Amino acid sequence: METESYKALQILDELSHNDTITQRDLSQRLGIALGLTNSYIKNLVAKGYITVKSIPPKRYAYFLTPKGFAEKTRLTYHLLQDYTRIYRQTRTNLKKLFKGMSDSGIKKVVFAGADEVTEIAYLTLKETDIELAGVIDADKVGQRFLGMNVKAMSNIDDTSYDCIVVASYLKRDEIFRYLLSEGIPEKNIKLIFQ
Repeated sequence: METESYKALQILDELSHNDTITQRDLSQRLGIALGLTNSYIKNLVAKGYITVKSIPPKRYAYFLTPKGFAEKTRLTYHLLQDYTRIYRQTRTNLKKLFKGMSDSGIKKVVFAGADEVTEIAYLTLKETDIELAGVIDADKVGQRFLGMNVKAMSNIDDTSYDCIVVASYLKRDEIFRYLLSEGIPEKNIKLIFQ
């Protein structure tokens, strides 16, 4: 889903739950500039997806129209289709990666990163003869994830493993560079997304 459609969906969703939300609040929740939020709202009004009513003092209430509710449903459907496609592609990549690793004799891996992609990697790993030896993630040290305590990346030496799988999409480059800087040989690091 393109960014503009996704932002429109976020705004429609926020307004469907709170018609007295301010543009400033919307801007902060969506992480976009106030002027851009205003532009999106004007666009949604022009398309007939929302109506605006003035409420004193100098405030506005935003209401989704029936057309706006239909557009929110349509955009949600497309977003779910995108997620499903991404999930399938990720599973395909992981199956290929783990098969190659298994064929080369790898028996134990550590996941670097602890997020939604890591969960998909774990589900796929369970279909192989490879064991998950640990999870490392600088931002989640000490938390439980996939039934394990997440360790700091600097504590990787405490774990017996054959290779490290960078199991994060958003932080993959940062994690990869860090592992290299810690002296992990590049041949012992596997990337899901190349």
